[in-house]
Amino acid sequence: MGLIVVISNYLVQFPIQQFGLAEILTYGAFTYPITFLITDLANRAYGKVVARKVVYVGFIIGILLTLFVSTNFSDIISIRIAIGSGLAFFISQNLDIKIFDYFRKKRWFVAPLTSSTLGSIVDTFLFFSIAFYSTGVPWITLAIGDLIVKLTITLIMLIPFRLLLNKVKDYTDNSSSKVKL
Repeated sequence: MGLIVVISNYLVQFPIQQFGLAEILTYGAFTYPITFLITDLANRAYGKVVARKVVYVGFIIGILLTLFVSTNFSDIISIRIAIGSGLAFFISQNLDIKIFDYFRKKRWFVAPLTSSTLGSIVDTFLFFSIAFYSTGVPWITLAIGDLIVKLTITLIMLIPFRLLLNKVKDYTDNSSSKVKL
């Protein structure tokens, strides 16, 4: 989890230059949605308490590594990226856990799709507004482009979620009821 956060924090600093996407999209949009897959699998297997521990550990590792690896302390935007990333990650991942837990007994795709979608929306707008508001960086268009990619990847992440679902035992339910397939 921490590694994905650090990679995403580093990649968000680089707009995609091809196809005129420089003011619409950064490379970080492609890696960050994996954090929601990790959280959702932990939540499915072990419940919200363990999923929160995964988020807390990812948060601490992500912040520490971001501060030491990709933060340029002489650049205010770099510092704002670190702060925005930490706050957005912490809030959106905890929202994801709560929503996932609420929908966990629905059909297999409802919980990860709903929680990751809402978590991505909150994360995107918190992060971009904290990191880039009033800096001259076109943060609104970057946020919209980022969100479109995150939502697309959220749909794609349903494939590994479904494949891994068969390998993940649900330790949260002691009864014989299973998740609806």
